[in-house]
Amino acid sequence: MTDADRTRRVLLIRHGQTAWSLSNQHTGRTDIDLTPRGEQDAAALAGLADRIGLCRPYVIASPRRRAQRTAELAGLHVDETSELFAEWDYGDYEGLTRLEIQRDHEPSWTIWTHGARGGESVADMTRRVDAAVDHVEARLPESDVIVVSHGHFSRSFICRFLGWPITQGAAVDLRPAGSALLAEPDGDRRLSELRGPEGYWASAASI
Repeated sequence: MTDADRTRRVLLIRHGQTAWSLSNQHTGRTDIDLTPRGEQDAAALAGLADRIGLCRPYVIASPRRRAQRTAELAGLHVDETSELFAEWDYGDYEGLTRLEIQRDHEPSWTIWTHGARGGESVADMTRRVDAAVDHVEARLPESDVIVVSHGHFSRSFICRFLGWPITQGAAVDLRPAGSALLAEPDGDRRLSELRGPEGYWASAASI
């Protein structure tokens, strides 16, 4: 099979569990370590690229410590670190849960509909994720791509790669140390696989 004939694929990996992901606190700029469970789940990702047969994968990671550590434990050599692939900037809502934000600020709030006060709006995030998709697309003629990043970023990336509004990310679940495989067979983009750390097919949306 030639490079021209191969199915181009993007593997998204969410970092392993942290204390704040466990408590559903929104974690954007805060640089936080993995929990022991997070380290264990990240290490279990080792060999995933080989198991699914990625072609010469180029690895891009968020600069946050939790993403870098996940890549390290998964045995991935990070080729590029970029703020373009960082988590949604939650601004004033950093460290708060959705229930706290709804109770104290906006009763109908979700990140997908309201964005983050003092941080990135839905439009801001759409623009940044579109730039990240363009950046990944530029690599795909040469190699498959692995992105080690965060929950809301990865869910947003899935939507924009598939041409959906970013708000559709509310219907996508990607657990800590979960992965999503995007494929482009014959130019037809699709979400091929969405799995949690135990290998289940993810379903219900999280924060």
